[in-house]
Amino acid sequence: MATGENRTVREGADPALLRNRAGTARERDPAAPVEELELEEAIARNVRLLRHQQAVSVGDMAERVGISKAMLSKIENAQTSCSLSTLSRLAVGLDVPVTTLLRGAESERPASYVAAGTGARIARAGTKEGHEYELLGSLRGEHKRLECLMVTLSEKSETYPLFQHPGTEFLYMLEGTMEYSHGRTVYTLSPGDSLQLDGEGLHGPTALLDLPIRFLSIIAFPEASL
Repeated sequence: MATGENRTVREGADPALLRNRAGTARERDPAAPVEELELEEAIARNVRLLRHQQAVSVGDMAERVGISKAMLSKIENAQTSCSLSTLSRLAVGLDVPVTTLLRGAESERPASYVAAGTGARIARAGTKEGHEYELLGSLRGEHKRLECLMVTLSEKSETYPLFQHPGTEFLYMLEGTMEYSHGRTVYTLSPGDSLQLDGEGLHGPTALLDLPIRFLSIIAFPEASL
């Protein structure tokens, strides 16, 4: 568990690195500024920490990867640039995705910030039925688009269980109670309840039981729909 304390990683010591199936994460002081490392420095730090975590010596790791001990030492000390083939072999030897070895490198990453109450009101398929949509953020990545909405239903809203779209949608109830249909199943949703669904299935509210109703709708559109 992260403690926020700065730690020096030594051979054989527990590294300041958390690892799971999703990848790795460096531990750092929350009050410290985010480091923008050069590519070689990022690779060096990640390779070294991952090797320490697995308690493997430089020599054994070099043999596993298929490079010389001297080359691995240079890589871990940011004294040389990795070729793509070497980077790929390192990732295989360390049992991580190649992208894990690049984490921490200086790069611009998109983010979307919306202050409370300032989200744009947008028109969607249910607007004519009295559904109000506030856009909380939208990011277009390399392979998908993520759209986050605050949906408000009132006494003027009509039930309209005929929404259909590509991708996956996640609903999280904030206020009120409603019955929500997806395919042949109807769910009763109250504050704190959530529902994740395949957007290709017909879905939408079928009964508004306790008004007003507010819920978050987060949709991940697949690459083909961009």
